[in-house]
Amino acid sequence: MGKTAFIFPGQGAQYCGMGKDFYEVFRTAREVYDLAEQAGGTDVARLCFEEAERLDITEYTQIAMLATEVAILKVMEEKGFRADCAAGLSLGEYGALAAADVMELSQLFRLIRCRGIYMQEAYPTGGAMTAVLGLDAEIVGRICEETEGIVSIANDNCPGQIVITGETQAVEAAAASLKAAGAKRCVPLKVSGPFHSSLLLGAGEKLAAQLEEVPVKEPRIPYICNVEAAYVRESASVKRLLAKQVSGTVRWRETMELMLADGVDTFIEIGPGKTLAGFLKRMSREVQVINVGTVQELEAARGLLGI
Repeated sequence: MGKTAFIFPGQGAQYCGMGKDFYEVFRTAREVYDLAEQAGGTDVARLCFEEAERLDITEYTQIAMLATEVAILKVMEEKGFRADCAAGLSLGEYGALAAADVMELSQLFRLIRCRGIYMQEAYPTGGAMTAVLGLDAEIVGRICEETEGIVSIANDNCPGQIVITGETQAVEAAAASLKAAGAKRCVPLKVSGPFHSSLLLGAGEKLAAQLEEVPVKEPRIPYICNVEAAYVRESASVKRLLAKQVSGTVRWRETMELMLADGVDTFIEIGPGKTLAGFLKRMSREVQVINVGTVQELEAARGLLGI
């Protein structure tokens, strides 16, 4: 019998109104948004449902996304959905932590609020990120290394889609070289910082200091961390990996390859958008990919899985 994985999207999938139907229909979802508000010191429900401008600012995006993902997750668990493992892309890894029950939700929301602020403050101007289409990671990594300035791979999302990050001029120079090397397209991303680059080492150090105060439990189910693309089955390495993740490469392609090799044949993407489903479909047409971002999709998933 195959395995089921819960997977959680990262920054960029947010939209104004995400999670609102869950909030209106399920008390469990409302309780999660209320907890996020108390822990993060900001009106998360209003942020998600009404404040489109602030929603795209990193320090607010992260807690809004996580609250929505956890609200949906908790309703799904209440309805009988179960997973054998979990993973999340960038801030989505915190959704995976919630699925693995690694720490109290109030602590998780405090951490993601701090993470968003630290990342926003770490490099407020001059950074950039660009999606590179049509080249493999080895070529992209080599060209980044050969480029003057700070530029590196931020995300290895799936075959043929890689994101580079770093100083604006270095990213632009690398993109020009990548086009010359055969990239189909290089698309600048609308982001507020050079995420997952060495320019954010300071943000990771600040987050590490916050993590020192947080009790961590043994994962209820294993989850895969971004920076090592390996299962985390014990609590000992959780804090180190989360601190490292802020400036490290998100190895999502390898994460999905590991799950596929491990027999996962049902992937449930929890949260707004269908980004991760799109990545997976480029990697395998044999697996079942289900999205749960609305109440309608929840009911469809229950029917599909007989829950």
